[in-house]
Amino acid sequence: MSINKMSLRIAGAAGQGVESTGAGFSLALSRGGLNLFTMQDYMSRIRGGLNFFQIRVAPNEIFTHTDNIHLLLALNKEAFDTYRTDIVPGGGIIYDQDMKVEDKELEDDGIKAFASPIIEIAEDVGGNRLMTNTAAVAISSGITGFSFEKIGEVIENSFAKKGKQIVEGNLRVAEVAYDFGRDTYYDQFEYHLAEVDRPPRMMINGNQAFSLGALASGCRFISSYPMTPATTIMEILASHAEEYGVLVKQTEDEIAAMCMAIGASHMGVRAMTATSGGGFSLKVEALGLAGMTETPVVIVNVQRPGPSTGLATRTEQGDLRFMLHASQGEFPRLVLTPGTVEQAFEAGARAFNLAEKYQTPVIVLSDQFLGVSSRVLEQDTFDFNGVNIDRGELLRPEDLDKLEEDYQRYVFTETGISPRAIPGSHEKAFYPVTSDEHGPDGHILEDRTNRFRMMNKRMKKLETASIDLWQPELYGPEEADITFVAWGSTYGPLREAVDWLNDDGSSANMLHLPQVWPFPEKRVSEILSGARRVIGVESNFSAQLAGLIREETGFHIGSNILRYDGRPFSPNYITQCLEEERFNAQTI
Repeated sequence: MSINKMSLRIAGAAGQGVESTGAGFSLALSRGGLNLFTMQDYMSRIRGGLNFFQIRVAPNEIFTHTDNIHLLLALNKEAFDTYRTDIVPGGGIIYDQDMKVEDKELEDDGIKAFASPIIEIAEDVGGNRLMTNTAAVAISSGITGFSFEKIGEVIENSFAKKGKQIVEGNLRVAEVAYDFGRDTYYDQFEYHLAEVDRPPRMMINGNQAFSLGALASGCRFISSYPMTPATTIMEILASHAEEYGVLVKQTEDEIAAMCMAIGASHMGVRAMTATSGGGFSLKVEALGLAGMTETPVVIVNVQRPGPSTGLATRTEQGDLRFMLHASQGEFPRLVLTPGTVEQAFEAGARAFNLAEKYQTPVIVLSDQFLGVSSRVLEQDTFDFNGVNIDRGELLRPEDLDKLEEDYQRYVFTETGISPRAIPGSHEKAFYPVTSDEHGPDGHILEDRTNRFRMMNKRMKKLETASIDLWQPELYGPEEADITFVAWGSTYGPLREAVDWLNDDGSSANMLHLPQVWPFPEKRVSEILSGARRVIGVESNFSAQLAGLIREETGFHIGSNILRYDGRPFSPNYITQCLEEERFNAQTI
């Protein structure tokens, strides 16, 4: 018997409530004190297709999902047929009793068939087929032995706005379905869930965590054009707009979104825009404007596979090189690559400080996997009071009073950072701003000596910003036979793969980069130069971080575990590739 250690997958077509059902069940489990990691797999369509919501429960802290599942809740036949092979021996499938399936085939594979009157209970007890998902979740709870009380709480909260009658109907359906699952199948299933007495905690994903970090850091403006999987960042900030005084602009296109964010920041507001790779492509010319005018602005790219529309609802890490070199010409930018929910919050808190301190664009490079996957964390995980706001060389009116000469916005300095005055904040705070090359006073100037000095001034910021590098983390034993190197959302799957290998008697650790630019050359060189065997792990075709490491340090990572099918890494995938020596050119 296994308690509180299992993976449940809810699968069906878009429009069948897969996401809402999974989110509701996850909420009930988290309120029951369980540790969770949830992830979603969904197609780019409103109705039809095949989607799933996966919930992993474990007694210890978890950072990722696994490929194998213990219980499948199949809402349609396609889900039944497609995912039955992912079920471990001893696991089971819940499906409606009227679904035509071959139970004998399941028995041969050691899988329990949990045929259930899901639709019948919804119609006969609740009087409405729309309560099917309520019945399905309640049966799942009964089979696993999880608390009905928590399921009932979530039902009451979820349907409260629809009225007392709807709430009571769903509760009746849930109670009958729960009793059926418990009385009929509980003793046949070896994976059970039990409440754990813990204080209330929060279930949060990467997009939510970043948004909270941005709010804590004083973000007061966001302009965006909706684009999966970044849209929820704008939605979250909009939901807190009145409370925090955030102005939210849904723009007509990505170009307008970038230009509005630059304009807001130019006038002293902490501003950002959020998109995915295709939207970022349209922002590139304006990104150069921010670089030339030394305007602090935060851009979030929640990656999905390209090129063009690519796989619009999937995940990938294919934009790293793009973020480093986007726009014509050269100018400094900082690129943060958080890998966990906690790091997403910290990236939100850090990005605005870095942007204003160094007066340059800061790009936060996330992806769909990090953005929409959730973990359960303690409520005090994020230290909101500990977020310090650093506005850098921002001149106040009293500072401008002390100037004996006219204010020059782009005056040459040793650090490359010129004191910044908000236009109109003082009688001296008036200056021209242009996308052309300019002199210290802001006027257009094509003089070659000035161009040389101004380029040096701007690029000097990368050297200056190196004091604020978010240093790489080495997870695992300091000395190991294998050192994996990764960035971004591969952190969780790779962390667990390292644990698996060390538990099995191997020796492995992981070097993870939460910031790739400016590049943390010293720390990376220090670790890799003493490593015995180095393997890169990236969700892209060309091992982009490995190439960057070679450029910056001279160290060549010859073996890379790569994935670019739009699905996230899992510890299973990583360890299997290692075992089979499948590197660089990958096959599924």
